[in-house]
Amino acid sequence: MANPRAAMLVIGDEILSGRTRDSNMHFLAGALTKVGIDLREVRVVPDDHAAIVAGVRALSGSHDHLFTSGGIGPTHDDITADAVAEAMGVPIGPRADAMALLKAHYDRQGLPFNAARQRMARVPEGAALIDNPISVAPGFTIGNVHVMAGVPAIFEAMVASVLPRLMGGAPLLSQNLRVLRGEGEIAADFAALAADYPALSMGSYPFQLNGAFGTNLVIRGTDAVQLNAAMARLVQLFG
Repeated sequence: MANPRAAMLVIGDEILSGRTRDSNMHFLAGALTKVGIDLREVRVVPDDHAAIVAGVRALSGSHDHLFTSGGIGPTHDDITADAVAEAMGVPIGPRADAMALLKAHYDRQGLPFNAARQRMARVPEGAALIDNPISVAPGFTIGNVHVMAGVPAIFEAMVASVLPRLMGGAPLLSQNLRVLRGEGEIAADFAALAADYPALSMGSYPFQLNGAFGTNLVIRGTDAVQLNAAMARLVQLFG
């Protein structure tokens, strides 16, 4: 049986403008790989309601899971929750449990639970909250869409909260061989090896080191026996 397929929607003008370097995609890819969920597509959209709605509908409809990051804070440009609610065809409003979590958090800090902070308790109807052990303001899951904060530490904590709920497949295994040869020199033999192991994924990634060209040859798959056999042949060819 094939592994579940996932997509990610990264939301934020700051990502597209280059002001912020996104690290959440890299983290999510690694976390999903470990539990046997294949990250197949990543899309980045601005803080634009229509773009978020379109992205959620497209990616949730074509994948088993959609993870979003960004746009669930207290400011006017945090519009992800409203856009996800529209995309999923449900109303949105303040949730009593989310309100209680946030009010207790700000009371402990001696800070007012003002209207801006109350915005973070607005959740689409029927959603399940995602725990946020760092700053309390929850994410949420509705259908196959998992909505999380953009701050990397909080995003990573939310991923850790969500993954135990999800059914994964076989973890993706990977081995690599680093050779001091250019891609053009190894391409034909590498392609022939890949043809002999259609269940595995093989890729070549060139590099330059001290003026010399080399290639990292990577083999990935879920079958350890096939992976080891293919790697042994790769070493015979280029090791």
